[in-house]
Amino acid sequence: MKGHLIFLFMLLPVFGWENLYAQQEGQAAIDSIRKELASGSYHDKDDTNKVDLINKLAYFYLSVDPGEGIKYGQQALELATKLDWKKGIAQAKNALGKNYMRKSDNPKALEYYQGALELYKEIGFKKGIATVTSNIGLLYYSQGDIITALAYYSEALKIHEAIENKEGIGIACDNIGDIYKNQGNYQKALEYYLYALKMFRETGKKVGVALVTGDIGIVYRYQKNYTMAIGSIRQTIKMDEELGDRLGVAWGLTNTGIVYLSVFRDTSATSIQDIDSSGFVVEKYMPLKGGKAAMLDKAIDYLQAGLTKGKEILADDIMQACYQNLAECYRLKGDYKQAMEYYKEYAIIKDSVFSKANSEKMVQIEYESTRLSDSLKTSEAKKIADLKLRHERNYTYLGIAGIALLLGFSFFIIKERGKSEKLLLNILPSKVAAELKANGVTKARLFDNVTVLFTDFVNFTKAGEQMSPQQLIDELHACFKAFDEITEKYNIEKIKTIGDAYLAVAGLPVADPGHAENIIMAAIEINKFMNERLIQVGGDSNRSTFEIRIGVHSGSVVAGIVGVKKFAYDIWGDAVNIAARMEQNSESGKINISQATYELVKDKLDCIYKGAIETKNKGMVSMYFVNVPGI
Repeated sequence: MKGHLIFLFMLLPVFGWENLYAQQEGQAAIDSIRKELASGSYHDKDDTNKVDLINKLAYFYLSVDPGEGIKYGQQALELATKLDWKKGIAQAKNALGKNYMRKSDNPKALEYYQGALELYKEIGFKKGIATVTSNIGLLYYSQGDIITALAYYSEALKIHEAIENKEGIGIACDNIGDIYKNQGNYQKALEYYLYALKMFRETGKKVGVALVTGDIGIVYRYQKNYTMAIGSIRQTIKMDEELGDRLGVAWGLTNTGIVYLSVFRDTSATSIQDIDSSGFVVEKYMPLKGGKAAMLDKAIDYLQAGLTKGKEILADDIMQACYQNLAECYRLKGDYKQAMEYYKEYAIIKDSVFSKANSEKMVQIEYESTRLSDSLKTSEAKKIADLKLRHERNYTYLGIAGIALLLGFSFFIIKERGKSEKLLLNILPSKVAAELKANGVTKARLFDNVTVLFTDFVNFTKAGEQMSPQQLIDELHACFKAFDEITEKYNIEKIKTIGDAYLAVAGLPVADPGHAENIIMAAIEINKFMNERLIQVGGDSNRSTFEIRIGVHSGSVVAGIVGVKKFAYDIWGDAVNIAARMEQNSESGKINISQATYELVKDKLDCIYKGAIETKNKGMVSMYFVNVPGI
């Protein structure tokens, strides 16, 4: 649920909770302000009220188009500067900081935040100081610098408490609660969330009450207090329905389904009371022994409802969470066919989100691949036609010639069968290929101890623009061919390439105790190969290659074959997602590994702590760079 909470809190500090629904009001709110700006009341160019309205536009555009938000923020800054109105200048810089942060330009955002903070301190406006301090904390939080974020949040809380700003206290406490929740300190998180809830109730801020109540429900789930978790989340759903927050309702339904799934999977759970949105017990399950199947059915019902709502509002993160958890529900029910269907949907939407940035650069690759495929088909058709014509001409020559032809044809079949066997082994792991040949089908399997490697080329589009389509394909082929040889050397299973990304996994389909170490060694060699290739082609003006980022994570995956035509062996699960996040948060020429992988290799490899990032379903995940001489 916090996936949309972090964004919502970015809107709070300057104009209050009534503007929290800028995203929902959208263009209507923007049009209203623009109409007011165009009215005769604001004909004076040196009007501080006009600065306020332009600043409001900058904040409303934050949720619609941050580029426009920056444009209006600059207008407000210029006008406030002409007026020498320091408070207006600070507000404009804060608005610019928010919009630049929304565009992921954190250095620019921090520059404007610091400018706003200095001005607020100069004029002694404590509420503004607390507001910007909190925003700087959020910036560091988004970068995974939890320690710095907590320091800024705590400082903001002190200021809000000093000026008795209950609304600000609630916001600061919710932010601090988020940090403790993601660190696994659930009791501390609950203390801050409950304090925030008290403040929001006292000020009558219904949006704040709804958001924090949902956070409390999630913490109760982590604490295995499932009765309170369900009660809290249902109260959130009711409040979100009253507020018209469709995103909040969708997350509430999804999280309720996840709670019931957690109950089913928790072997220590012996009873649960089903509480409605008012806090009354409506159903009672005690004991759960023999009746746990009801929990799984309820999980499916709520996840289906969340999925429906998510589709209505085109919320990819909600749909992804629902597909993933529905797949797990049906796997636990033993309905592997249905589980695979949901895993496929989950993989599609996950890849869709991941591949959106790569879509343009894939067009040329797909075109070249199709053209190559068509050429091969044409060539084969011609060979068949020529062979048929020769057979017709020589039809009368039977006898010894016919026997010789039969022997030759038999040899051809054997040879082609060998080619088919080799092709199948290029597509599938040998164990999976043997199962497919023997049974005609293969079963999807869960592998608990594997390590996933994800690589991606830095500035691929820019580098590709300097090459012809054929040069681009040739360079990708040269790189991926080397990667294939390296991964094969370390008994690693290549899964697929996604544009310029390369996905591989160690520890399946045959278990490998050294899966993490093997992946790291392969990653080191891949990185070395790319460094050497950069030097090799650097002196040739007609050639170019790429820099590389590498990410690694260890965990569990589900593996199996999807499709009937052009089928592929693929893997799904959080381990794949987190490996991709490790790659996205890596740097050129670096190998970024997760905490889980670090724990497996820390005694054998030197690693440097990089920070932490928030991930869906796993909370905060620490990251480490593998320290390799020369890298």
